[in-house]
Amino acid sequence: MAVNKIDKPEANPERVKKQLADRGLIPEEWAGAGQEGTVFVEVSAKKRINLDLLLEMICLVSDIKAPKATPGRKAVGSVLEAKLDRGRGAVATVLVQDGTLRLNESYIVGNTYGKVRAMFDDRGRALDEAGPSTPVEVLGLESMPDAGDTFLAVADRDKAKGIAQYRKMKEREAQLAKSSRMSLENLSEQIKQSGMKDLPLIIKGDVTGSVEVLADSLSRMSTEKVRIKVIHSGVGSITESDVLLATASNTIIIGFNVRPERKAAELAAQENVEIRLHSIIYDLQDEIRLAMMGLLEPAFKENFQGRAEVLNIFRIPKVGTIAGCSVRDGVIRRDSEIRVMRDGTQIFKGKIGSLKRFKDDAREVTNGMECGIGIANLNDLKEGDMIEAFSTEKLAADLGALTSARA
Repeated sequence: MAVNKIDKPEANPERVKKQLADRGLIPEEWAGAGQEGTVFVEVSAKKRINLDLLLEMICLVSDIKAPKATPGRKAVGSVLEAKLDRGRGAVATVLVQDGTLRLNESYIVGNTYGKVRAMFDDRGRALDEAGPSTPVEVLGLESMPDAGDTFLAVADRDKAKGIAQYRKMKEREAQLAKSSRMSLENLSEQIKQSGMKDLPLIIKGDVTGSVEVLADSLSRMSTEKVRIKVIHSGVGSITESDVLLATASNTIIIGFNVRPERKAAELAAQENVEIRLHSIIYDLQDEIRLAMMGLLEPAFKENFQGRAEVLNIFRIPKVGTIAGCSVRDGVIRRDSEIRVMRDGTQIFKGKIGSLKRFKDDAREVTNGMECGIGIANLNDLKEGDMIEAFSTEKLAADLGALTSARA
C-alpha cells in the first residue's frame, strides 16, 4: 500500500495508516502474532521519494505470496474504469485476474453484457487475447458498467444476456423495496429530517470513477442543517433529458470534464436551469459548500448599545409623541434599533424616528445625559418605560458538523 504526498508539510502518514487499519488493512508493523499485515510504503510521486522501495516491495510481496492463475480457463477480472466514447461507445478498462480473455468471446459484467469486439493494451495496440494480470480496454458493451464490477467470460451471448437481465431485475426490486419500506423506527427520523434543507444535484462526468467519487464526496459533505441529494449521476455529456430532469426537480447540474450538448444548453437557458462545469474536484467542493451556506437562513446577533428611561411624555401636533428621556446606561444613537420595555415586558420593537438634545438634532447621546426620543410608528409611551438601543450584526451561516471533511 503506497501512502503518497509525504512531502507536504501537513502530511501525517500515521493517521492514514490508522484510518486504513480501521477498515481492515493493518500495517505489517502493527500486526500481531499470526495476523497477516499489509506492507505500507511512504512515497512522494512529485519528488520521487521511495519509488524504488515501492517497486521492490511489490516484487517482494509477489514472490512471497506467489499468486497463481490458470491461463486455460474462462477469463475472470474486475472493471477498473468505464467511459462513454463518442466513436466507440461504452468502453471498459478491465484487469484480467484469472484465465484468458479472447476476441469475440461473450461476457457479463455487473448488470450488463457484451461481446469482445476489440481489445487494446495500455499503449493502444490491438490484442487478440489477454492473459492473467493484463489490463485491457474492451469494446462491445451494451451499456455502462460500474467500476469494481466483476468481469466474467461466458459460453454464449444468450446466457450472458439472461444473467444480466436477471441481475438488473433483482437490483430494481431491491431499490423499489428500499424506497417504499416504512417502519415505526424510521418514521420519527424521517419527520426529523423533513425540516432539513436539501440541495439536489445531477452529476455528469467523463468516466464512472470520477462520477462515483464526486457523488460520494459531495454526499459526505451533508451536515445536520443541509443535506446534499444526488438524484441522478451518469457518464457522458449533459443531454436534454438531464435538463428536463433538472427542470422537474429544481436541480443544479454539475458537469465534471464534460460539456452540455448544444440543444441541452439552449434548453437550459430557456428553462433557467443552472449548469456548473468543473475540472478540479476541490474547486467544485468549495463551490458546493458556498451553495450550502446560501440555503441557510442568515444568523443575526444583537449588540447592546444603551438604555434610556422615559421621564416625560410630550405630544406635539404634526410631529407625534416625543419621550423626554434620561440615558441610564451606554449610548443611544440616531440609527439604533430599539425595543420598548414596560414592566419587564417588550411592547414594541422598531427604530428611532428622531433624537434631539434640547432643540438640536443629535447623532448620539451618552450615559447621564437627557434627550428627546421620537419612535417611528409608536405613540403609546408612558412614563417609566425603558428604551433599549441595540444594533444587529449579520453572522456567517454555520453549516454545522460535516459528516466528512476534506483532508
